[in-house]
Amino acid sequence: MSFESLGLSHNIIKSVNKLGFLKPFPIQEQAVPVILSGKDLMGIAQTGSGKTASFVMPILEKLQNEDVKKDRNIQVLVLVPTRELAIQIEEAFKAFTPTLKRDIKTMAVYGGVSINPQMKGMYGVEVLVATPGRLLDLIDHNALSISKISQLVVDEADKMFQLGFDEEMNKLFKMMPVAKQTLLFSATLNEKVDEIKKRLTINPTLVEVKAEEVNIDNIAQLAYLVEPEQKGPFLRYLIKEQNIQQALVFASSTRNVDNLVEKLKKNKIPATAIHGKKSQGARTGNLKGFKEGEVQILVATDLIGRGIHIDDLACVINYELPRSPLDYVHRIGRTGRANEKGTAITILTHDDLQHFRVIQKKMGKRVDLIRTQDIDLHGY
Repeated sequence: MSFESLGLSHNIIKSVNKLGFLKPFPIQEQAVPVILSGKDLMGIAQTGSGKTASFVMPILEKLQNEDVKKDRNIQVLVLVPTRELAIQIEEAFKAFTPTLKRDIKTMAVYGGVSINPQMKGMYGVEVLVATPGRLLDLIDHNALSISKISQLVVDEADKMFQLGFDEEMNKLFKMMPVAKQTLLFSATLNEKVDEIKKRLTINPTLVEVKAEEVNIDNIAQLAYLVEPEQKGPFLRYLIKEQNIQQALVFASSTRNVDNLVEKLKKNKIPATAIHGKKSQGARTGNLKGFKEGEVQILVATDLIGRGIHIDDLACVINYELPRSPLDYVHRIGRTGRANEKGTAITILTHDDLQHFRVIQKKMGKRVDLIRTQDIDLHGY
């Protein structure tokens, strides 16, 4: 199936080609026609499945044919649980915008930063990506209105409840018009997600893409115990002493990713970063350089790393542990693909040991712990 066959216009297809997408992901094949038809949708798909583009493309398809509305009434609202996801989705909208019939202003708002620039930038915004708490703050300041939205997207709906956004969501739903298109996306279909459907009184079309089965039997897993201040030097020691030709390294935050890349480069190890704060073009370019062997080490966050597929990747390194055992399995599953052998290395401190025991129990495999106190890290 091609992107053209989904009912997307030439303007969107130009962006698809520019971004290097070869064919639609399964979630896009199923969701895009439903969204273009105007129906409500419940999409069940994992992070990294292509779900963001599955709603970005049809939303922009519709908006580009509508008149510009210069006011503080938002047309499309995308609710997300985290700042990182808000930034990623904003970048996805902006990546598709240059080839459209007209410019469409998109903005991401979230807590942890000053509210004033967000208030000032709100005029003329048509697509708003927001975390619930900051959105309510902006509404209280009369910076915007969601009373006339035509489309609502709730992304990672299951996480909304895990992170305790129940009360904020209820307040926001009451401010929205009854007549709108609602698109819910979640990694799982559970009673809490069903609750959102009841609150919004919708009966959406269900689109479900099964989670990718990850086979870790071909992956040799190693874990090293180090002191916290030795993590960086030990990573560099591993890369150099074990002559690791290429590795995907996972860190827990965009800041840590950037710091890690900087330190690797200073130690003459070719490295690049890929995370939600990078533009779509930068992410695509950095990933391309890694796949083509121009870069030795690619450092990523989970948010982006789940979508990385490299058939012959020999090594994955967990510089920091992910929050969930499932994310750990998906991380190491980037190696050992297509029946090839792979290696997964995890660098632990004493504070990580309990969480790593939980991960091992959940995946049903024990990983030998290698102590490193006798290794001389001087010069690394």
